[in-house]
Amino acid sequence: MALTVYTTSWCGPCRRLKGQLTREGIDYEVIDIERDPKGAELVMSVNNGNMTVPTVLFEDGTTMTNPSVIDVKARMAAITA
Repeated sequence: MALTVYTTSWCGPCRRLKGQLTREGIDYEVIDIERDPKGAELVMSVNNGNMTVPTVLFEDGTTMTNPSVIDVKARMAAITA
């Protein structure tokens, strides 16, 4: 499953979510919005103009902002159901 996590290098909640995803064995791609202008644009487009991270993009095009790993797993299950 394609999962993309939009993040920054200094974001504590981002580090926590990435660690939880790794522990759960969930593969994901990381996009640093401070280094990737298109990533920053996507984050702002789904967060009312705010650069709120972590923002997670799922393979079906839906997003979640600052989700827990439980929320991510539930959304992934719903997509594949």
